[in-house]
Amino acid sequence: MLGQQLDRAMALEEWEEYWHKDKIGFHQPTVHKMLENHLDKVLSGRAVVRFFFPLCGKAVDMKWLADLGHSVVGVEISEKAIQQFFEENNMMYSEELVPVIPGGKVFKNSEKNISLYRCDLFDFSSSVGGHFGAIWDRGSLVAINPKDREKYAALMVSLMDRDCRYLLDTFLYNPDVYSGPPFFVPDEQIHSLFGSSCNVEMLQSVDALTERWQACGLDSFTENVHLITPKGS
Repeated sequence: MLGQQLDRAMALEEWEEYWHKDKIGFHQPTVHKMLENHLDKVLSGRAVVRFFFPLCGKAVDMKWLADLGHSVVGVEISEKAIQQFFEENNMMYSEELVPVIPGGKVFKNSEKNISLYRCDLFDFSSSVGGHFGAIWDRGSLVAINPKDREKYAALMVSLMDRDCRYLLDTFLYNPDVYSGPPFFVPDEQIHSLFGSSCNVEMLQSVDALTERWQACGLDSFTENVHLITPKGS
């Protein structure tokens, strides 16, 4: 099912190198349309929500949500990405060590209630950052090594409050043609990863084929967004 991607593995140092060399074609300079389109479903009538951003980079979505009055916690391996987020948005920030995470740091802007952790995502936990009312997963599940998906799903579920609403963005294409990242994540795998403890609802599916993906040899590229909620919530 995953083709050549099954054994594909990228080290954290490779992601840091992407940021160091500004090879960040995955960064979007505007708020993601999928988040805008489905924010009401994520909020579900709640006025103030605590959002988690796995592998957050310097996503402008974080400032957008903070400007709306929500609080934001992100995790990112690249310190450069975190610093650029605050600098490009003209935000002051403080920096603290996170004793329970070897080499971990947290960068905070208290005015906007944004905290970004510089660490390996798998070193983060609810004991470090608490639980969340929402997760926006744009470019995270599709970026981690495919063999780590079960561990990743377990982490996401462990971070969810009972009323959490998890918005997940994924891609469908031929994994025998393109090796990723972003990696191919079939819909059936989302159900196998989360279905035992959560409800999974497809919210939107769009044709996202562009010249960039055609240049990679792909003749189809679909973007799907799912809403994942704890069962019994």
